[in-house]
Amino acid sequence: MSVPQKVGVLGGGRMGGGIAHAFLLAGSEVVVIDQPHALGAAEAGIRRAVATSVERGTATRSRAELDDGLRVSSDRTVLADRDLVVEAIPEIPELKAATLPEVEALLGADAVLATNTSSLSIDDLAAPLARPERFLGLHFFNPVPVSTLVEVVAGAATDPALVEAAGDWVRALGKTPVTVRDAPGFASSRLGVAIALEAIRMLEQGVASAEDIDAAMVLGYKHATGPLRTTDVVGLDVRLGIAEYLHAQLGERFEPPALLREMVAAGKLGRKTGEGFFVWDRDQP
Repeated sequence: MSVPQKVGVLGGGRMGGGIAHAFLLAGSEVVVIDQPHALGAAEAGIRRAVATSVERGTATRSRAELDDGLRVSSDRTVLADRDLVVEAIPEIPELKAATLPEVEALLGADAVLATNTSSLSIDDLAAPLARPERFLGLHFFNPVPVSTLVEVVAGAATDPALVEAAGDWVRALGKTPVTVRDAPGFASSRLGVAIALEAIRMLEQGVASAEDIDAAMVLGYKHATGPLRTTDVVGLDVRLGIAEYLHAQLGERFEPPALLREMVAAGKLGRKTGEGFFVWDRDQP
């Protein structure tokens, strides 16, 4: 099993940087595309992650080889020679819908275009594409370097052979693929959001503290982290956006609690702002 040789990642934020890091370690040549003002931070973050992997002995190539395998640019036309492009821009339906056809138009006929969406419909995003059979979802999890799961999401038009190949790519990254058909929230987001929203309602109603709600899931159900701490890591704003989408698609059981809306409005977004359901040190894992 091997990954595509030439990979592009559109978006150099936390998710995009993590995806780029994963493909670099697996042997791909990676170009990351982002806005000019964000390129410096994106490149520095990926190179730090690469250095950490080398120091920990989890990289099979040298630091120099890995560094040489990474490019960053604000010019999307450099994606033209890519075998695979993973879109990892913000989870805004209109933005993704506008961006994906523009990127597809730059690619060769055999290239694969993937979206890292955590909940948006693959079929809806594929609708304006010229080659929907070469499009699918690759839902990586945050933080990408330590997460072992990737959802491979097949749209109605996705070539079944591509779904199988994508599963092999995920395994080559050292991760485990879970294949799902296109449905609101797929498998992981739908289940994860349902648990998180109920945990927030319990906190809102004074059933238990955030610490005790999370401890119940960690100790009782063997979750690695509790739903409230996980929401802090994902970002309360991100969680709210997914909940609103699922609410519109699946009904009242996904209605966001008032507490979640209030915290997002107050700028308490979780780890990235230093406060959510817990108080965070910015360097805290």
